[in-house]
Amino acid sequence: MDIMRGMTIVCMIIVNNAGGPHSYLHLEHSDWNGITVCDLVFPFFLFIMGITTYISMSRRGFSRSSSTIRKIVKRTVLIMLVGWALHWFANGCAGKGWLNFSHLRLTGVLTRIALCYGIVSLMALYMSRRAMAWTAVVLLAIYGWLLLAFNGYENSLENINAVIDRFLLPEGHLYTKRPVDPEGILGTVPAVAHTIIGFCCGAILTKQEDLNARLTQLFTTAVLLMVGGFILSWLLPENKRIWSPSYVLITCGMAAALLATLAYFTDIRGWHKGFTFFEAFGVNPLFLYVLGGVAGVVLGTTGAKAEIYSWLSGWIAEPKLASAIYSVSLMLLVGAIGYPLYRHRIYIKL
Repeated sequence: MDIMRGMTIVCMIIVNNAGGPHSYLHLEHSDWNGITVCDLVFPFFLFIMGITTYISMSRRGFSRSSSTIRKIVKRTVLIMLVGWALHWFANGCAGKGWLNFSHLRLTGVLTRIALCYGIVSLMALYMSRRAMAWTAVVLLAIYGWLLLAFNGYENSLENINAVIDRFLLPEGHLYTKRPVDPEGILGTVPAVAHTIIGFCCGAILTKQEDLNARLTQLFTTAVLLMVGGFILSWLLPENKRIWSPSYVLITCGMAAALLATLAYFTDIRGWHKGFTFFEAFGVNPLFLYVLGGVAGVVLGTTGAKAEIYSWLSGWIAEPKLASAIYSVSLMLLVGAIGYPLYRHRIYIKL
């Protein structure tokens, strides 16, 4: 799981820090319907978070103690604050004023991660796993109906996701790059269902059975999820920006298949060489993700990014390749900080 989580962080840093205006197709999010490699990164992370949430909660016996609840709430709030601090830092560096909070984006990747973690963790304390699984089904069904009934596939301000965001959030705190916020409020509903699926897969992985049997069950689950998702996509096309139900099923299936494959080669076949690089990112995911974000902001606002990209473009005629090399270089810079932490078993967690 650390290896797969590390892969997602590596990809997150790369796709979030394009060097130039043009990138390869799969290093960009799909314009609307469809899935690129870039569109797999965030859902894979949420899936893994669901699994680790199950493992963490099961170790505590799903205790409803006040200390457990306080820890969940505290971690949820801290992750949200880190996300808002990252937006605040970017605004400050962009010259919008260090004390001006009127344009602070309240939604975002870390906000969604925090909400999904907090909601699913609290659900796990008061609901059975079967009840949680059915809750995920109901959430996806209701959300799918809302998409069909209220312009959910319109890439405009008439989309129900955009309508709800504009109704609940002050104008200055809204996402402004496109009409529909990819981490908007309503889209958190299917994201919670997404995390629940990961949670249930965590239960499969921790069964008291032979590892081969567990991985077979996980891979079978992966196939069923993907097949179900592709069938559902005829009615509700896969779409990352609105986190459509078919997108949830397809990406959860892909994530489960990748995890089962990695576990087979590492835990059964014993092939550990070559995975250390990703594991170094996977043991400090939040810290390295934020570090990548801070580095990207600093390089961008100081003009260093433009200078580096210009220098690369002088050597490389293909703009997309120059942009990709910049992205990978920044990721390696973050890795140069993360690897010593990994070697010395220093884990920075909330």
